[in-house]
Amino acid sequence: MAKTPNILVVDDEPQMVNFLRTVLEAVSYKVETAANGQAAVERIQKEPLPDLVLMDVAMAGLNGLETLERLLEIRPGVKVVILSCVSDPRTVAKAIRLGAQDYLPKPFQEADLEAVIQRVLGHCSAWPEVAGLLENAEEVGDDLYFLAAAESMRKIRGQVARIARADVPVLILGESGTGKEVLARLIHKLSPRCDQTFLKVNCAALPSELLESELFGFEAGAFTGAIKAKPGKFEQCDKGTILLDEIGEMSPALQAKLLHVLQDGEFSRLGSRSLVRVDVRLLAATNVDIPRALASGSLREDLYYRLNAFMLTLPALRERREEIPLLLRHFMSRFAARYARDPLPLTPALVNAAVEYPWPGNLRELENFVKRYLILADERQLVEELQTRFVGAVVPSAPAPAATKPGNGDLKSLLRSRKDEVEIKAIGEALQHTHWNRKAAARLLKISYNALLYKVREYRLDEGSRRPPLNA
Repeated sequence: MAKTPNILVVDDEPQMVNFLRTVLEAVSYKVETAANGQAAVERIQKEPLPDLVLMDVAMAGLNGLETLERLLEIRPGVKVVILSCVSDPRTVAKAIRLGAQDYLPKPFQEADLEAVIQRVLGHCSAWPEVAGLLENAEEVGDDLYFLAAAESMRKIRGQVARIARADVPVLILGESGTGKEVLARLIHKLSPRCDQTFLKVNCAALPSELLESELFGFEAGAFTGAIKAKPGKFEQCDKGTILLDEIGEMSPALQAKLLHVLQDGEFSRLGSRSLVRVDVRLLAATNVDIPRALASGSLREDLYYRLNAFMLTLPALRERREEIPLLLRHFMSRFAARYARDPLPLTPALVNAAVEYPWPGNLRELENFVKRYLILADERQLVEELQTRFVGAVVPSAPAPAATKPGNGDLKSLLRSRKDEVEIKAIGEALQHTHWNRKAAARLLKISYNALLYKVREYRLDEGSRRPPLNA
């Protein structure tokens, strides 16, 4: 007959203790309680050892993390799950580093609690190998965090620590959605300009003429509708840091003006002959293929060499899969609080499916996945969607025409089939040729970017199809 697990609940809030006791005893667990960290330390020195300790972080006297450290010094084998209403990745990281088995954010549902207990007591962790990987989780502002669990991300964090204080431009490369803005904010935070303004400008969001006025400002009467003078982002960001995102989409003429700002620290507003001097640190980000952009002239060589005094390249999420469990937990806690919902359990099946999926949209796609799960609350559907996308994401190298016989289909269906085969082949070759830069592929195919994205989804074309599964 299986032994009934004994659980020690440590919390200085009587209501939470009573709630946990009621829930746990209802499913036949044995429950002991301790009203504070010191009481937990005294209990852990006695026999028998609890099978699991559920402990709050925010307690008077010894807090949860301090108590955790003491418990593991006395009983290295004790299993502890940390409970907290503070959704801070740094707290998670420290708890795991100290030796906690898992972390459950408050408020939680009974199903969440049961799932965590089953994982820990059943030796089935949904967070594989995170204890030795969580080296850093740093807030950079606007509810954004720089998480470094993978070795490649820890190296980038070390490079940022060295270059942030050197007041030179930095070029940040990486696929769309890999976290280039987060990295730029980290550079700003660690720089001497950290108390000054940080601004981000998306160069792909505005036509060239509007982008110039947005960056450099204009005088009254400079163009129709310019009723009064307006300073640009560079003036607003004086003494601070500006991030020019998607700089590869900026027109060559505007790139020349930007180069002048980098070299001399001055520019003129639209409609003005006088010069404005500014002291701004420039960070630039792009997902374009640099050699191809230089060869085509879409990126000026002189600007590129001025920008790449330091160049940082963010790896795609599929190249740092060990971060996915922590990111799932972080996004679930963050969005549950934002949408005033209870966090949903992240089961081993869901986490494993997420780890195996290639995430062509990187962090942005992962965020949307968590939001979708939080709204639908249907784990099975979400797991099936990931598996279907992964299996169906194949770029055929050369689709062979299907054999046809009289009566095998009408002419309209036959023509549609041939059209699809030709489109799949053309789009697949363009994506491969541009190293999966979708904007470059759209230009090569002479179709709009949105049209290409629609076709990619329609035909289930996916960059992850050219990479093997995680355990291949």
